[in-house]
Amino acid sequence: MAAIVLTRNLQLAKHHGNGVVGVLCLRGYSAAAAPPEDGPRPLKTTNPAAMKRGTGGRSSFNGIVATVFGATGFVGRYVCNKLGKSGTQMILPYRGDDSDVIRLKVTGDLGQVLFHFYNLEDPASIREAVKHSNVVINLVGRDFETKNFKYKDVNVNGAERIARISREAGVERFIHLSSLNVEANPQDLFVKGGSEWLKSKYEGELRVRDAFPNATIIRPADIYGSEDRFLRYYAHIWRRQFRSMPLWHKGEKTVKQPVYVSDVAQAIINAAKDPDSAGRIYQAVGPKRYQLSELVDWFHRLMRKDQKRWGYMRYDMRWDPTFLLKARLNSWICPGAPIGGLHPARIEREAVTDKVLTGVPTLEDLGINLTTMEQQVPWELRPYRAALYYDAELGEFETPSPPKCIEARDELRLFA
Repeated sequence: MAAIVLTRNLQLAKHHGNGVVGVLCLRGYSAAAAPPEDGPRPLKTTNPAAMKRGTGGRSSFNGIVATVFGATGFVGRYVCNKLGKSGTQMILPYRGDDSDVIRLKVTGDLGQVLFHFYNLEDPASIREAVKHSNVVINLVGRDFETKNFKYKDVNVNGAERIARISREAGVERFIHLSSLNVEANPQDLFVKGGSEWLKSKYEGELRVRDAFPNATIIRPADIYGSEDRFLRYYAHIWRRQFRSMPLWHKGEKTVKQPVYVSDVAQAIINAAKDPDSAGRIYQAVGPKRYQLSELVDWFHRLMRKDQKRWGYMRYDMRWDPTFLLKARLNSWICPGAPIGGLHPARIEREAVTDKVLTGVPTLEDLGINLTTMEQQVPWELRPYRAALYYDAELGEFETPSPPKCIEARDELRLFA
């Protein structure tokens, strides 16, 4: 039997003597035909997270409920902003004072950003934070050890605990932020035994993969951006020795490939939406490779601290035992937050050359158009320029030339 649907198409005719004439259009379709597009559809699930609403943007809901651990960190703030722009509902676990996380409230619309107090060593609080989510992003990390949390507590046990509880709660996607150059036994350069931070990150990857086999792991190189710990680390006065910059082998045997923080954050968002990224490892590196000596010289040229009145000079830190003593005293006096981020573990890690493995996908495989350092670094280092109060006239100072990129043949000659 044919069903009759009233399409509510009312056309008003001109006024006649008998008044307004309404025209009703009737449309019918057989029972075997498909229902109209605006009709009700059967639900695949009753989970509200699967019900998209809106047309896109912060006031929409794209069907993703994401729990972001480490949202108050450097990368976490960028990730939350990009999640909110696409209409993602966020659950942001935090510890300590809520003033660190409350500023993330504006990354999403009203009701889209929810906060949850948790402890990394408390499984119950982690379970409460992930039980309503279909995506979990782990950005928790620590560059230095404290009396409460060692590298293994955060990078190994904490990461494994979050991954295991997420799998038990039925989370569909788990994304873990690791590090480039991770290995079980890294070569020791400045600190005996090698970088404990890289060791813990490597073990954390293995534990996460065991707890959540389909986890997506992203290995970033040194990340730069606003409020970073790369550019501002070298710009800090505590990193220098008087008017000189100590580097391992003067920075001439270290090659770095820094990556912009916004590119890393966008890659995390793309990985969460791409089902093909499940269970894969991505290397988050920039588009160019540089010698560390070239980079540091360029930073100081941008800050105009290489002039004679500043006396800037690089030298080999291996022949300066007072610099390592300074780093150890800094971490001993300020165990909670070393001044300028200077501590022995950071010095050891900065001397390690970035190794980009062949056959392992990069951010470009996630559809990221990488940002070059020449585009972003001059703006980031402008607040650190010497005599910033001076208003320079147009063309008064020459624009510093960017650092030279490392080609494949030059890199082979460097380590020959």
